[in-house]
Amino acid sequence: VVIAFIGKWLISRQTYSHSDDAELQRANVEKVFALLMVVTACCMAFAHGSNDVANAIGPLAAVVSVVSTGEITASSTLAPWILPLGGLGIVAGLALFGHRVIATIGEGITHLTPSRGFAAEMAAACTVVIASGTGLPISTTQTLVGAVLGVGLARGVSALNLGIIRNIVISWIVTLPAGAILSIACFFTLKAIFGV
Repeated sequence: VVIAFIGKWLISRQTYSHSDDAELQRANVEKVFALLMVVTACCMAFAHGSNDVANAIGPLAAVVSVVSTGEITASSTLAPWILPLGGLGIVAGLALFGHRVIATIGEGITHLTPSRGFAAEMAAACTVVIASGTGLPISTTQTLVGAVLGVGLARGVSALNLGIIRNIVISWIVTLPAGAILSIACFFTLKAIFGV
């Protein structure tokens, strides 16, 4: 009984701060979301595969179908080796050049906590999977950047790195005509060399 009274007296002398308790709860919640981000990262990888691998191998699948059948049709069969080839290309690209894009999206646009990252990845994954399910070839990168912008905007414009966002928007504007111009140049080069 004496030890209980001493323990009660020691506890009552401790200062209790509601802000410390709130901070501890916030840290515990963020730990849970850090674990849940493994799930959303897998969802985002699935969404990426459902959309971007299809974008990458679509032209190849059509050409392989034309070469193997000798006909241009509205729909073509997919050779079984094309999907693994697309997956291998995605993995190689990620391993060789992905770290810079990861840093830009994960750190450059806004400060991400596990809960903010969870919200952004889940929103982007759902958007991409829904678009893929309806056959719309959308940009996974643009969708994820938009989701990260959204969680940043939820804290106000001052939470965003506007310089990085400007560079991203400029790159989006430049890549469409750049891709078209390079495609035209490649086609005419091949036409000149092979008379195609």
